[in-house]
Amino acid sequence: MLSLLRQSPLSARIGLGIVILNCLVAVFAPWIAPYEETAVVGDVWEPISAQFFLGTDHIGRDLFTRMVYGARNTIALAFLTTLLSFLLGSCLGFVAAVKKGWIDMGLSRFIDMIMSFPTLIFALMILSVLGSSIPTLIFTIALLDSTRVYRLSRAVAMDIEVMEFVEVARLRGEGLWWIIRHEILPNAMPPLTAEFGLRFCFVFLFIASLSFLGLGIQPPLADWGGMVRENAGAITFGIFIPLIPAGAIAFLTVGVNMIVDWFLHLSSGLHE
Repeated sequence: MLSLLRQSPLSARIGLGIVILNCLVAVFAPWIAPYEETAVVGDVWEPISAQFFLGTDHIGRDLFTRMVYGARNTIALAFLTTLLSFLLGSCLGFVAAVKKGWIDMGLSRFIDMIMSFPTLIFALMILSVLGSSIPTLIFTIALLDSTRVYRLSRAVAMDIEVMEFVEVARLRGEGLWWIIRHEILPNAMPPLTAEFGLRFCFVFLFIASLSFLGLGIQPPLADWGGMVRENAGAITFGIFIPLIPAGAIAFLTVGVNMIVDWFLHLSSGLHE
């Protein structure tokens, strides 16, 4: 692993550093943040000072504290949602590719039906009816995102499923889940791992977009997308506080994409 990192390009190292930094901030948020997540500690939109490293927000909460807790809430929610979408989408995609027939047809048409709706409008419709609780948010986004994972995992599995070693496993009498776990999944990991990074970025940005619209992570919990919406009025007075959470969103997204680009280069088998 260390030798692989030494051979990695500068962009991949920068991306890895960005991701590790954000993960450390998210994990150690209670020890890093100088104040409580919801504590009002100053006046509205106070400037950067020794007491407030990034100033204060629209009701006088420490912005640095909100950014730290926002990293924990946003990153954790995006990771859990992406993980659930991959478990659901990849399992259904593998089953459809191996079983074929009416199972493949039924699952594929159901996925096509969900994908026919614009993702944001579908999410807004569900969240408007069921509310914006954390479990509802995770399930809704995971369901919508799993459709993309299903399409990729099914396509990859169908290429693997026709290989000779899969036919040998069938002739030995191995069952469906044994073939998926031992034959298809290990060979499908490189493209799925790269897709996981890309889907994390999409989910991360999608959660931030929903929070900006008021249907994501709800106050008083800190969330980077919600912080942009809450402090948007500061721009009118020449205060650029909303750009701080917006910059953090872009910062993490670029870092993850740098790692994904490197991993795609490795899995492609191409050499410089």
